[in-house]
Amino acid sequence: MINARYNNLIKGIGRILARGRHQAYAAVNSVLIRTYWEIGREIVEFEQKGAGRAVYGSDLLNQIAQDLRLHHGKGFSRSNVYIMRQLYLKYPKIQTLSGKLSWSHLVELIGVKSDRARGFYEKQCLLESWSVRELNRQINSMLFERLALSKNKKAVVQLSKSGHVIRKDEDIVKEPYVLEFLKIPQSRMYSERELEQRIIDNIQMFLLEMGKGFTFVGRQYRLSFRNKHYYVDLVFYHRILKCFVLVDLKIGSADHLDVGQMNMYLNYFKKEEMAADDKEPIGIILAADKDDVLVEYALGGVSSKLFVSRYQLYLPDKEQIQAELRKVI
Repeated sequence: MINARYNNLIKGIGRILARGRHQAYAAVNSVLIRTYWEIGREIVEFEQKGAGRAVYGSDLLNQIAQDLRLHHGKGFSRSNVYIMRQLYLKYPKIQTLSGKLSWSHLVELIGVKSDRARGFYEKQCLLESWSVRELNRQINSMLFERLALSKNKKAVVQLSKSGHVIRKDEDIVKEPYVLEFLKIPQSRMYSERELEQRIIDNIQMFLLEMGKGFTFVGRQYRLSFRNKHYYVDLVFYHRILKCFVLVDLKIGSADHLDVGQMNMYLNYFKKEEMAADDKEPIGIILAADKDDVLVEYALGGVSSKLFVSRYQLYLPDKEQIQAELRKVI
C-alpha cells in the first residue's frame, strides 16, 4: 500500500512538472512572437516614414541585421529580420495572431502568399494540431487549393475562415490525392501490391493526406460469399462521420468494373459489418487516372457514397492549380 501511494506521488509530481513546463513554453512562445511582431512594426513604420530609403536604400534590412547582431548577438540574420517584418505585414493586428502556434509555425505560414490559403492553414493547424513538418507538407501539396477546386466562391471563402469542416460524405474526398511521400519515381513500373505496401509503410503520412477523423482498420480485408473470398485493399473508420471507409487501389485507369466491385463491397459492409449506430459505408476508388465521362455513366444509379478519385506520385504544379482556382473565385 505504501509503495502504491509513493508511486502515485511520483506520477502526480510528473504531471505537475509536465503541465508547468507546457505553460512555461506557451508563455515564452507568446512573449517571443509579440517581441518579433513589435520589431517588425518598428521596421515597417521606419520605412513608411521614408527614412529607410533616405538612409540605407535597398540595403536597409542588411544594415539592421548587422547592427542588431553587433549589439544583441546571434539570431538576427537578414532572413530572420525579413521574417519579423513580414510577420507584421501579414498580421498588422496582433490580436489576430494565435497564441497556440509556435514561431516555427508562423514562419511557414508567412511564406504563404494568398491570404485565403494562409487563413485556412492556420485554422487547420489549430483544428488538427499539425506539427511544423506536417504543416510544411500540406502547404507544399497545396491542400487548400485541392479542396477549394471542388467548391464555389462562397464555399472557398468559408474554407479559408473556418478550415476544413467535415459535415457530409463528399467533404472527405480529394481530387487529386498527393502521395509523393511514397517516393515512387513517376517513370517506374509498380504493382498494386507494392503501392499498398508503401502506403502501409507510410501509414502516418497517408492518414495525414486522407485528413482528420480517419483511423486505420486493416489491409486486404476479407469478404466471404459462399466459399468465395474478396479483399478490400484498405479499410478505415471515420470517427466524425461514424462509418467505414473502403479504399480500393488501382495503378491504371478506373473503369466500370471497379465501380461495380466497390458497390458490392459497400453492400456487403452494410449487411455484415455495420454496428447498430454506424452510418452507411463510403467507398473510394483511388486510381492513377480516370475518364470523367465513363465514371459519370458508371456511377449512375449506384450508391451515392461511392467516389472515384485520382492519385499522383508527385507534388502538384502550383501555377496550374492556382490558375484553375482563379477561375473558381
